[in-house]
Amino acid sequence: MSTEQTNNTTSFNSKGDWKKFFNYHTIVQNIPFFLFLSVLAVLYIYNGHHADKLIRKISTSEKNIKELEYEFKTIKSEVIYRSKASEMIKAVEPMGLKELKEPPMVLSDTLPQ
Repeated sequence: MSTEQTNNTTSFNSKGDWKKFFNYHTIVQNIPFFLFLSVLAVLYIYNGHHADKLIRKISTSEKNIKELEYEFKTIKSEVIYRSKASEMIKAVEPMGLKELKEPPMVLSDTLPQ
């Protein structure tokens, strides 16, 4: 039994057996499989390029969002600063408006009794 196994392994390792895997008939017979492998390789490459492009787009968007966030914070702080009472007085003074020194009068539509 061991002599049969050694004969099978030596016959499998001989040069003539490898030729039958690379002849015209087996290559033509496996063309659909080779095409399938080619399509898979193209899809794999496309997926890698698409992922790289998407990562670049995301990083650009993140930079833009950070810039807009900084701009928002700057404008918000400026609005808060300008809405202070002292700054409002300075802003309307050139128009001739002044701060009231006495309390406002209360108007009512009923006559006092």
